[in-house]
Amino acid sequence: MKTNYTITGMTCSSCEAKVTEALKSVKHVTDVSVSKDTNSGTIQSSKPIEINELRAVLDNKYTITSIETNTPEKTNEASKSWLATYKPILLIFGFITAVVFTTQWNKNQVDWMESMRFFMAGFFLTFSFFKLLDLKGFASSYVMYDVIAKKIPAWAYLYAFIELFLGFAYLLNFYPTIIYIITLVVMSVSIIGVLQAVLNKQRIQCACLGAVFNLPMSTVTIIEDGLMIVMSVIMLYFI
Repeated sequence: MKTNYTITGMTCSSCEAKVTEALKSVKHVTDVSVSKDTNSGTIQSSKPIEINELRAVLDNKYTITSIETNTPEKTNEASKSWLATYKPILLIFGFITAVVFTTQWNKNQVDWMESMRFFMAGFFLTFSFFKLLDLKGFASSYVMYDVIAKKIPAWAYLYAFIELFLGFAYLLNFYPTIIYIITLVVMSVSIIGVLQAVLNKQRIQCACLGAVFNLPMSTVTIIEDGLMIVMSVIMLYFI
């Protein structure tokens, strides 16, 4: 079976050789072809290979992300319904919304500013949690489309911790004006890469939930980032 990958971090022929030899050492791999010019690689194998097995043999300066494969599992993944594909993110949004409105249950009137603040806290804490479960895996996906991470890979690692910080800041109502502005700037920059990927119909994994769930980049990602932007603007206006 043949699988195509995006491999970043290769800058010379020596890098190509190192990556090739490292990937060939993985069990069941029969042939490897990589290119620093296109940041790509093709692996022939006798059995399906987990992406984490490939990452384990590579130096930290290289990142590898699966693009497509001709296995039956991939075909089944593509044929899944919209609901089945986005079930994880829908459940997360549902749980966060339910928790937020539970906090308003015994109040005579819903405090919409507080509700939005708690929603943002739940959003950033939950999404940063999944990113931190496999930080390297998240970073490998994020550098594929984020406009800053493409030029500064370290930003992909930092981004997960920024979300974690924002989550606690919203929970504690810590310097709200500053936090709203940071959210607006960070999410506005983030949505640029998402829009480019969706409009160019790139078949890449959305990194919103890290590498834990294989969510495709789509309009759902745009809505997710757009919602955070709109809420931060509303809170800035009414503060």
